[in-house]
Amino acid sequence: MISKEQILEALKSLQDPEYRKSVVELNFVRDMMIKENNVSLTFVVTTEDPAYQAEVKQAVTSGLGALGVSNVHIRFRSITDHEREQLAQSGVKAATKAASVTNLLAPESQTKFIAIASGKGGVGKSTVTVNLAVALARLGKRVGIVDADIYGFSIPDMMGIEERPELVDNAIIPVTKHGVKVVSMGFFVPDNAPVVWRGPMLGKMLRNFFAEVNWGEIDYLLLDLPPGTGDVALDVHQMIPQSKEIIVTTPHATAAFVAARAGSMARSTNHEILGVVENMSYYACGKCGEKEYIFGRGGGAKLAEELHSELLAQIPLGAPDNHISESDYAPSVYKADHTTGQLYLDVARQIVSKLD
Repeated sequence: MISKEQILEALKSLQDPEYRKSVVELNFVRDMMIKENNVSLTFVVTTEDPAYQAEVKQAVTSGLGALGVSNVHIRFRSITDHEREQLAQSGVKAATKAASVTNLLAPESQTKFIAIASGKGGVGKSTVTVNLAVALARLGKRVGIVDADIYGFSIPDMMGIEERPELVDNAIIPVTKHGVKVVSMGFFVPDNAPVVWRGPMLGKMLRNFFAEVNWGEIDYLLLDLPPGTGDVALDVHQMIPQSKEIIVTTPHATAAFVAARAGSMARSTNHEILGVVENMSYYACGKCGEKEYIFGRGGGAKLAEELHSELLAQIPLGAPDNHISESDYAPSVYKADHTTGQLYLDVARQIVSKLD
């Protein structure tokens, strides 16, 4: 049977993100109970970041697994104010974050936030997000995307991103593709696994996307919200009161009716609505150019009128003509010279005109 000393030796290389010292040195590994090949322990944490807790679980499981432990049970507990005072009295101070990490939520921040919202799923909200972001970058703007659709993250796949962010000085470095910096829950979930969290955890993860990421200088940060008016949308309204919104719908009357709820939520929380993008507006025949209105007509214009806003664009139904062999391949990003790519550039110019 292993000893407590062996357990601590196996975990001493694990560092706390705030104090940047060994969790063993900080006495954050507590209440160890050993019974044959089963170990239970309490782990004191200075952050409720789910990504860090997942890292701890992995480190503890693999570290103790090498010692022959087959079953590990970890109880996470937040550090108390009294424990912080004790550490301070003993000369242990929290490490300061790298000076290069910019707090985009700070009052002096010049970053303009644009939330892309929809009333229901399946209307192409994420497609609009990535193409609008790329269009803004093509206009010379410094652009970032927060994939805030934590349950249904899709931005990395849509932009053809295969690499993962790096961690430098305890700050996440976003992945850049097509001139756009991207952070997504998809980077931290293995093998497209589902995210099974309750509402409060979503808000904490969203806040980490701002506080723990080294965005650098950003002119526009687009937030791809989950559809509807749930917890994440509410967190964004409370966390970023200065954010503007773009509402995405299809021309179908029901889609526009549901999208009006997202617009009403924005208005009730004093978020300015920049406009409405009507996606899948029509199908243009590749041979004759004739337009077929598969999903009906008028939904976007009616929604814009109801929200006292304007219709920014009517995007046709289609897919980018990209090829897998291209180095900048992205399944959902239109080229700048594509007809639809030009429509997104026009929307980007309207946004810049409104906000700059």
